[in-house]
Amino acid sequence: MAIAQYTYTLIICSLAIAEMAMAGDPDILSDFIAPPNRTVDGNFFTYTCMRVIFQEDDPKNFTVLKATSAEFPALNGQSVSYAVLEFPSGTTNPPHTHPRSAELLFLVGGSLEVGFVDTKNNLFTQTLQVGDLFVFPKGLVHFQYNADSESPAIAISAFGSASAGTVSIPSTLFATSIDDNVLALSFKTDVSTIQKLKVGLAPKP
Repeated sequence: MAIAQYTYTLIICSLAIAEMAMAGDPDILSDFIAPPNRTVDGNFFTYTCMRVIFQEDDPKNFTVLKATSAEFPALNGQSVSYAVLEFPSGTTNPPHTHPRSAELLFLVGGSLEVGFVDTKNNLFTQTLQVGDLFVFPKGLVHFQYNADSESPAIAISAFGSASAGTVSIPSTLFATSIDDNVLALSFKTDVSTIQKLKVGLAPKP
């Protein structure tokens, strides 16, 4: 009886470990996922919304153009997505995480200060020049900053998920409904300071 119970427990634990190891985009049993009631041709596999990068003036604020499964349904089941990050001078992509994928950033214009913090609170930073790549490990808090006061920067990021997800640390903490007292105690400050931060991060009308 004890052996049977031990075997059962071992099987359950093994399945749990396997599920953790396979966490991420599920495998599909077909070449691609076609939308229902639609004829699939080359247009389905083509995404044209990045053309604006070459057709419009440089943005005045930090801008992200995404090609995830939400914008580009052909990526469903393909475990890949893309983003183009445009940094006017002196702008930042605030600390954030991608819960479902690492990020591989390729700098194609300008320079960037980048970094991430691991689970031991070690900070890893680098100054990137054109042609450099930098990897942000899956799920870790990271940032990018264009410290150049005159020149813009542009980077391309690849993800190993069709929907990597983005959790913005400032917005998650101060632009949601977390109780002011909880935040004040957590940051060892007062409620009025928390309320000022919330006003600054409130969505613009």
